[in-house]
Amino acid sequence: VLIKGTVHPPDEITCLSSCLTGTYEDTILMLLASRSNNQRQEIKVEYKKAHGKDLVSALKSELGGLFETLVVALMTPPISYDASQLHKALKGVGTDDDVLIEILASRTCAQIKDIVKVYKKECGGKLEKDITGDTSGNFQKLLIMLLQRSNDEGVDDNRIEKDAMELIAAGKGKVGTDEEKFINILGNRSHEHLRLVFDAYKKVSGNDIEDSIEGATTGNLENLMLAVVKCAKSVPAYFAESLYRSMRRAGTDDQTLMRIMVSRGETDMLDIRACFKKMYGASLYTTIQQPSSLTCVRLTLCGMTVHLYN
Repeated sequence: VLIKGTVHPPDEITCLSSCLTGTYEDTILMLLASRSNNQRQEIKVEYKKAHGKDLVSALKSELGGLFETLVVALMTPPISYDASQLHKALKGVGTDDDVLIEILASRTCAQIKDIVKVYKKECGGKLEKDITGDTSGNFQKLLIMLLQRSNDEGVDDNRIEKDAMELIAAGKGKVGTDEEKFINILGNRSHEHLRLVFDAYKKVSGNDIEDSIEGATTGNLENLMLAVVKCAKSVPAYFAESLYRSMRRAGTDDQTLMRIMVSRGETDMLDIRACFKKMYGASLYTTIQQPSSLTCVRLTLCGMTVHLYN
């Protein structure tokens, strides 16, 4: 996100108040997208002091559709946003497994601990209990392991070759794959350790671990395992691929596109941009405009352009 110096709440509040009177969507988005999330929280506090009402509620009352969803997302603290997306995925009509996979596979242990706390406080439930109630089997087991993982750093040199050999033995043949072995290793090792295991796996078997997973499992468990592997190798590359896929489906997946742009805007968007261009030979800035809805194009053009162009 392009941060526009030191925020000056009175000016921001005056601008937002004028925009809400006439609902100038472009100006609202330009203002919000060119501020950091911390700055937006400051603006929200000062707006309530000045007007005696919540800024997000005021914005929601004047906006609608995908644009409203985007603005609310920009106004939400990052951990609260992740918690709200998980709650929506679990408590909406049908479980949105893709959201569960994306967040739990890509966030650090510290971030997940914070998400669990905020989920309980703001969503009124226990995240682990809600996941258990809406998922099943080995897919559920790996999700819970990722939720409970206590450390995402460090390498156990004595286990690298052993883990690689266990994965090779577990994945032999499409019938009778030992999913438990995959789950226990993918769910309990740091990214750094897993990268070394994957290297050893390829050296011995001649195959990438992704190829073995795709040949041995199916459905949501396959998608979750692949997400863990890809995030262990490179979180920015994982999100670059997710963005590309969201724009190559039958009709752009605006929700996924927006969720990634908002949640990664202040963390690794520059790295995602670089990975995108390396992987697909085109800039994210150019690609995101062509199939996207008007709202998501505006998100690209307002404030975030500095991270996307070229």
